[in-house]
Amino acid sequence: MVQLFARRVVLPVCVAFLPIGAPAEPPPTPVAAARGHLDDLRMSRMAFSTVADHPQVSGREGTPVPRPGETPPKKKTASPKKELTTKEARLAFIRKAQVWSATNVPEMDLRAGPQGPDAFQPDEMVTCDYVDKKLPGTSQKFDCAIREGDVVKVRYGQQNGKVEGSVLASRLLWALGFGADRLYPVRVTCRGCSADPWTQHGRVPGQQVFDPATIERKPKGHEMKSENKGGWAWPELDLVDEHEGGAPREQRDALKLLAVFLQHTDNKPEQERLLCLPKGRTDDGGCNEPFMMLHDVGLTFGQANLFNRTSVGSVNFDQWSKTPMWRDAKTCVGHMSQSQTGTLGDPTISEGGRKFLADLLVQLTDRQLRDLFEVARVDRRSRRPDSAEPPATVDEWVLAFKHKRDEIVNKRCPS
Repeated sequence: MVQLFARRVVLPVCVAFLPIGAPAEPPPTPVAAARGHLDDLRMSRMAFSTVADHPQVSGREGTPVPRPGETPPKKKTASPKKELTTKEARLAFIRKAQVWSATNVPEMDLRAGPQGPDAFQPDEMVTCDYVDKKLPGTSQKFDCAIREGDVVKVRYGQQNGKVEGSVLASRLLWALGFGADRLYPVRVTCRGCSADPWTQHGRVPGQQVFDPATIERKPKGHEMKSENKGGWAWPELDLVDEHEGGAPREQRDALKLLAVFLQHTDNKPEQERLLCLPKGRTDDGGCNEPFMMLHDVGLTFGQANLFNRTSVGSVNFDQWSKTPMWRDAKTCVGHMSQSQTGTLGDPTISEGGRKFLADLLVQLTDRQLRDLFEVARVDRRSRRPDSAEPPATVDEWVLAFKHKRDEIVNKRCPS
């Protein structure tokens, strides 16, 4: 008979003790503190991310978990080349960046928008071929080829407020001299599109007409790729250094106040861009004309909200018209709730910033304001989306705009 014996194995346990009198680390520098603040923001967004912030999860490729003894799979690298490959290079870019370029505001044609050989006329019928590519975000859109080598992004959908909101915000930013993509309100005939390309991917026989629709083109210049998907967080505006050639504080504060005016709720880093202006590229791949611009501004002209709900935050007349410009008028704290993923909320505005934006806004004529709201087709969206209420009229939108403008013009902020 074979007897089995259980053997008891005692493993030694090693405990490491830290010295009680270890010297304290030196305090962080201001730049390191700013970076630490941005890291906290990123960690917060990761910890509290929602389904709305990570759409189409089922379509994403998962990262396999390696078995014991296997080599972990290599992470996929982004296809676009990153010009700002180090934190130091990115910081140097931001320190010298501009945020505004002078325009002749009263002469800007808000109905026609940015012109050029690749521009589209208001309500133009554009024919293109569907490009089967998954796009990020939560709103309806698809890529479409106008011709070989010319692929544009098309936003569509009767209930998609970004169709109207992206035109409103980008045209206003452009007219005032701030950076934004070029958005054109059109109709689109798509060859190979399903009735809803956002949810029904793949080419199909025939064609579909999308009305209303908006075509997005990038601004002139070159997007400088880096971490944050090439974007920037709003606290990084405070890193811009006028003494190194960067934008002065009054222009940066004016941009913050304009974001409040727009109620730019979805202001996470991915929604903004670092741009090298035309002719600004250097032979070594750098840039001597850096610019910080806004990229996705479709969730605007509503009310900023925690979860970036489109029905509340995108072309919602009732919400936008009743949201005041100032959370605290005495200290000039702007009224904009910070969204869960955003990096800007209730900014404090200097007198220089208030005056800079006020001087731009008062140059807009009534004709320009009417053109802005008419070309964006606000009369096709309910004054309170997700309800049966009729749209607000263009006259109502213009009056609401002028009321908000007056809140800025008639205010004085602490120096």
